[in-house]
Amino acid sequence: MANANRVYIFDTTLRDAEQTPGASLTVREKLEVAHQLARLKVDIIEAGFPVSSNEDFEAVRRIGQEVAGPVICGLARAVPKDIERAGAALQDAPRPRIHTFIGTSDIHLAGQLRKGREEVLEMAVAAVEQAKSYCCDVEFSPMDAARTEPNYLNEIIAATIAAGATTINIPDTVGYSVPAEFGALIAQIIDQVPNSDDAIISVHCHDDLGMAVINTLAAIKNGARQAECTINGLGERAGNASLEEIVMALKTRQDYFGFDTEVVSEEIIPTSRLVSRLMGIAVQPNKAIVGANAFAHSSGIHQDGVLKQRDTFEIMDPKDVGLEATEIVLTARSGRAALRHRLEVLGYELNKEELDKVYEDFVELADKKKEVFDEDLIEIVGDSDEATAYYELQYLHSVSGTGTVPSATVRLRIGDETVQQSSWGDGPVDAAYAAIGLACGTEVRLDNYAIRAITSGSQALGEVTVHLSDNGEKARGRGVSTDVIEASARAYVDALNRLKAKSAKEEHPTV
Repeated sequence: MANANRVYIFDTTLRDAEQTPGASLTVREKLEVAHQLARLKVDIIEAGFPVSSNEDFEAVRRIGQEVAGPVICGLARAVPKDIERAGAALQDAPRPRIHTFIGTSDIHLAGQLRKGREEVLEMAVAAVEQAKSYCCDVEFSPMDAARTEPNYLNEIIAATIAAGATTINIPDTVGYSVPAEFGALIAQIIDQVPNSDDAIISVHCHDDLGMAVINTLAAIKNGARQAECTINGLGERAGNASLEEIVMALKTRQDYFGFDTEVVSEEIIPTSRLVSRLMGIAVQPNKAIVGANAFAHSSGIHQDGVLKQRDTFEIMDPKDVGLEATEIVLTARSGRAALRHRLEVLGYELNKEELDKVYEDFVELADKKKEVFDEDLIEIVGDSDEATAYYELQYLHSVSGTGTVPSATVRLRIGDETVQQSSWGDGPVDAAYAAIGLACGTEVRLDNYAIRAITSGSQALGEVTVHLSDNGEKARGRGVSTDVIEASARAYVDALNRLKAKSAKEEHPTV
């Protein structure tokens, strides 16, 4: 008999989720996932389908022997050889379970099994009795229960409980049901099957219509006490009910559901990432709970609210699922509050005037990039620390291409004047430098030029470093931009300012 307020979590990632195309795992990988599921503290791990292959048999056997804590379950059709194979795989497991199943809907009886109801009923009872000879814990599933005639469904449930089934799983095998309908089905089974109290009622919902999680929650609300689910919602076709969504729905809305699980929710993100990595299936960014954007805020209004009081725009604490903190994504939509917060995290304490200057540079960069990273901010703050420059690049236009003579036009503020010049060169950078030289009236020498990417992705910031010399004086300049030509021009102008500063010190030495 189940604890009335407890929902048992049956994880079938290693069985049903592995049926996802391209998601096959080795025995070693299955063991790695199983150990993590044990840390997550799921109640039951369905480790595989032992009769399907020697490798699956070995995975179930080793998980049963080596993974402590959860019940270890093997799947078997209602066929003697399947059950015998599952029993052999689990013979050394401290807490074994055999899960046997057979189709019960008229569609399955006629279209797949080609058998009548009485014959299928007898097969189900025989399968449970055989499984019971291998272990005390036996689960039975009437496959496609959501489309099974209700009276026949009740009959086969009563018979398999009488034969020794300790858990009865009600699968929505093809994701056909809707919440009110599925919840009512569970309620009528509990009400009309006379011995339903002798078994835990479980549900296994697929996501073909996008309702696997809500169907599962509706079933729990109506008396189901075991939820079958997978990490990241993986599985056959559109997948299964997502473990993380079920667990966090029950935890977050405990006021509504009134049920608990034993799952250590802080292990959800590590488990999700492990499964994603080993199965080679990325989690969609907007996936609830575990998606990259689930706790990320880019809107300035949302960022300001979350920074002032987290629950204004978050119903869960990210730490509860294994994340360190809410992610404030800096984009063109971010405001000063989010920028100040991120700068403080990076160790910068700016006054209002300094913040306003950095914010202007931030917005200019954010207009060019989808997201501004910490490295970008460090570069922006570093650039803002420079004293007022004698030379300032205000405009740059360059042209280059196959069969085209590279040319550039620049406009600079030089002291109190504005000067514009154009020139050509061997490439767009050379042309820009020639135009800057004409505008400044200088003939400095470029001793060294280097460029590197300082952030990742196709919109990465490029950093250009140049070394200039003029009459024995040397200066280094640095420029940063998503446009390498602009970064090159800024580096050149930066070096000219440093040369100018050195010259000014020589003309007006301090005493």
